[in-house]
Amino acid sequence: MANQSTTAQLVTSHSVGATVQVVIDSLFARIKSEEYPEGARLPSERTLSSELGVARNTVRDALDVLEARNIIRRRAGSGSFVTYKSELTRTPSRSALAENTSPLDHLVVRGILEPEMIRLAVINMTPRDIMELDDILTRMEAISTDAAEFVACEEDFYRKIAAGTGNPLLASCYDLAIEACLQTHRSTMMRRHLTPKRIEDYQKRYNALFNAISSRDVETAVEYIKLHLIEEQKTLLQED
Repeated sequence: MANQSTTAQLVTSHSVGATVQVVIDSLFARIKSEEYPEGARLPSERTLSSELGVARNTVRDALDVLEARNIIRRRAGSGSFVTYKSELTRTPSRSALAENTSPLDHLVVRGILEPEMIRLAVINMTPRDIMELDDILTRMEAISTDAAEFVACEEDFYRKIAAGTGNPLLASCYDLAIEACLQTHRSTMMRRHLTPKRIEDYQKRYNALFNAISSRDVETAVEYIKLHLIEEQKTLLQED
């Protein structure tokens, strides 16, 4: 509700008449709904005057306000163009991201983020962070067959490492990668590939990674995660 209120205030002008404000509201509603998306040319003043049933000078006054609020931009001899980026297009929703994120896309992003994430975590994690990471690993090592529970622990393990980097933007990027993955292919691949034997193999890998992190061994920790990513890629290729 706060965002809607702020948006409404953006084009409210106490210096214009009620009819002009109605035109402002009408045009801004069309822009917000992307009937006139960013970059689109608005209809001419004559056309808008006819459509809205108001005088051309009323339309012109409304356009003055929209331009002053950086909603549109006028170009001499060309017309008025939308510069406002609708909330509908500013940031893709997580579900939209998930729909457009393939398993390979996800693995590529992990390959970019995880080595640096591990490096920073080894340097910046506090003793308390490491202790909490150890607790997650203990939970993970107690699982032998429950793939869903194992993946939940795995996600907690990675999120703790991401938070331990001390870089909230990196942690947020990684959290988004996890969320996008959860909404698409991960659950299917999890059921198919996380056999008891593979769970045991993963437990050993994460144990080795934890030991490298806790001993502040940057090179070994980064090497472990790179090898793990290679194994994940092999699994993905088997899936294909």
